[in-house]
Amino acid sequence: MIDCRNIAKGKEKGELIVSSEPISFLGGVDPETGIIIDPNHELKGKCIKDKVLFIPGGKGSTVGSYVIFQMKKNNTAPKAIICLNAEPIIATGAIMSDIPMVDSPSSTKELKNDVLVEVDGSGGKINILG
Repeated sequence: MIDCRNIAKGKEKGELIVSSEPISFLGGVDPETGIIIDPNHELKGKCIKDKVLFIPGGKGSTVGSYVIFQMKKNNTAPKAIICLNAEPIIATGAIMSDIPMVDSPSSTKELKNDVLVEVDGSGGKINILG
């Protein structure tokens, strides 16, 4: 179990998709598909739909919060979000969209692509499931 700071309530399980780069949801992610479309991002062409997204943080316009909300309505959003350092754009989007979110994990060595985790945004925990 990894201790974190809780940002947005809820609990979800899913496979991790990991980026060492921040993501801009406005213009960087297609809200209709959940695919990263930023041509300069390391996850370009990857889909974050139904994944647990682990990123350093967000970047870009505050409209990114509404893109996350639109993705939730379109069923293309990540199941949960883990950030190294949450900032207002991603945090607001997660809270508005009821997407569990945590930040400041006490350890990141087990947080790798395709690892199955459960994010507890209410309790501030990440459980490694496999």
